[in-house]
Amino acid sequence: MTLWDLTQGTSAKVSRFKSSIESGYRTRLSELGFHPGEQIACVMSPGMGAPKLYRVNNTVYSLDDSIASLIEVA
Repeated sequence: MTLWDLTQGTSAKVSRFKSSIESGYRTRLSELGFHPGEQIACVMSPGMGAPKLYRVNNTVYSLDDSIASLIEVA
């Protein structure tokens, strides 16, 4: 399952990044808190392909499907 598969009000732990993610994205996401073992919650899923909002620690970030689908969660 990927981060993009989370529905509003659900959470999961990051398990790993897919191997196809660019190193720059991997580094930046890790700096923001999206790293293995971190608990992530989907706080808004607006629909129609719009970016979803995810809470990491006490901060909310917006990720679209092209990035969120590269982060595997369990």
